[in-house]
Amino acid sequence: MKSDVGKLLKKNEKLNQLDSVKVVSHVQRENGDWINNTLMLDGYDVPFKYKRTKKYSSLKGAPVNLTYYPQIETVAGIEFESMKVVRIRRS
Repeated sequence: MKSDVGKLLKKNEKLNQLDSVKVVSHVQRENGDWINNTLMLDGYDVPFKYKRTKKYSSLKGAPVNLTYYPQIETVAGIEFESMKVVRIRRS
């Protein structure tokens, strides 16, 4: 584990790390000045979400390293679990 990731994980107990997981689906949607990104990973049935200011090349099929924490979103009165990505790198 790299030192910057180690520091993040020590600061916040809720943060998790995944290494070299394959991206099955990568969707990018415009939302005002931001681009909302949603990843589905091989072996996980929960979406991993993050925002960027610009579009990014597709990560579909690529192995990535993620630092994330779980969050609950309420849509139309129904709760959905998702993962908020705070750091993403190709592995």
